Amino acid sequence: MPEATRPAPGWPGWIDLASPHPETARTFYTELFGWYSYTLSVPGYGDYTMFTLDDVQGPEVAGMQSLADDAQPPSWTCYFKVVDLQTTVDAVKAGGGRELIPPTDYAGIGSMALCMDPEGADFGIATPGNAIEFGIVNRPLTMCWAELASRDAERARRFYGGVFGWQAVDRDYFGSVYTNWKLDDWSVGGMVSMDDAWPPHYPPHWIPYFWVDDCDVTAARAAELGATVRIPPADIQPGRYSMMTDPTGARLAVITPRIATGPGM
Repeated sequence: MPEATRPAPGWPGWIDLASPHPETARTFYTELFGWYSYTLSVPGYGDYTMFTLDDVQGPEVAGMQSLADDAQPPSWTCYFKVVDLQTTVDAVKAGGGRELIPPTDYAGIGSMALCMDPEGADFGIATPGNAIEFGIVNRPLTMCWAELASRDAERARRFYGGVFGWQAVDRDYFGSVYTNWKLDDWSVGGMVSMDDAWPPHYPPHWIPYFWVDDCDVTAARAAELGATVRIPPADIQPGRYSMMTDPTGARLAVITPRIATGPGM
């Protein structure tokens, strides 16, 4: 098993679930991935659930909080590590995006801000705090890929390039274009263009991929636990993957990579 990997600036490194039914979600993810969970009481912000690979000592892989507004859909938010939150928020605004929640320190957990790109896909930015160094990524049972679904790929390329310094490298994939976001020679995420095959009501969004040992077994187990499998297990170049919504409606994907370093080559 590869060692835990802490993300560098510009990389996805934390994910946060906003759920209308936290206990349902907690049961689903602990049963599906074998995660351990515990709850922190953050002064001024209420309860925050931590998911870890082991016990209360970590390592931390994800967080969860109650959905603040019932009018909003349940969702996973992908956070990207940055050096300076305010500088990054300024770049978001300069690129046509919005600040949804200003930079906020969460009592040692870390400092985070929530943003929205010009198309309406929300994402987070974060710097680690004293309580956790940051979530681990790119090992089994953790997030190993973050993917943007965009209806205006060219605009997204300009925006995220300006905010994170990513380079967009396009490749043909079964007749459509798939974009790899790169820092230097490393892929940090991807983007799929939302064409006419997508339902018109689907908004642009980010989705996390979780590394699993057996995609077929995991998808079947997810269905048993109440998930809805949207894309059954299928082979793609990086591995075998499946997309689903959890029992509360949040979208996620699982993948069994073809090589031991995960899908983000």
